Amino acid sequence: MAKPNRIFLIGPMGAGKTTVGKTLASQLGLDFIDSDQEIQRRTGVDIPTIFEYEGEEGFRNREQQVIDELTQRDQCVLATGGGAVVRPANRDRLSARGIVVYLECSPEQQYDRTHRDRKRPLIQTEDPLARLRELMQERAPLYRQTADYTVSTEGRSAGVVARDIIDLVT
Repeated sequence: MAKPNRIFLIGPMGAGKTTVGKTLASQLGLDFIDSDQEIQRRTGVDIPTIFEYEGEEGFRNREQQVIDELTQRDQCVLATGGGAVVRPANRDRLSARGIVVYLECSPEQQYDRTHRDRKRPLIQTEDPLARLRELMQERAPLYRQTADYTVSTEGRSAGVVARDIIDLVT
């Protein structure tokens, strides 16, 4: 099978989308793009600042526009934000325009990877693990619905996960 033209990584925060995406893109000779980083580049501010001034709805509007544009790029691996799947338009564009891989991990693994990160507005709560569990319950069905493949990142290195994805998509 030929090398894929577009691979889109979805999954919760802390699943490893950016780390795995960079490794995967390098191994396949594709460009790597992170939708959250692109939003920050375009606005000149970090995501918590966007949430502060525009709320989650304002951020999701920006995210939808960026995903629409980025899913049309050829020869790329795109890492999306954890909440990208909440908008039907994003799910539709991701599904229609490339191979979608759901990077799956437990809320406990997410917590281990993210609890010190103050740049994640959705978990700046008294009980971040409980919030991660809530988000997983809401979003896991959307990740599964959107994905062509599901790959666990639980306790696994980016290189091993990237190799699994390459085996699935080529």
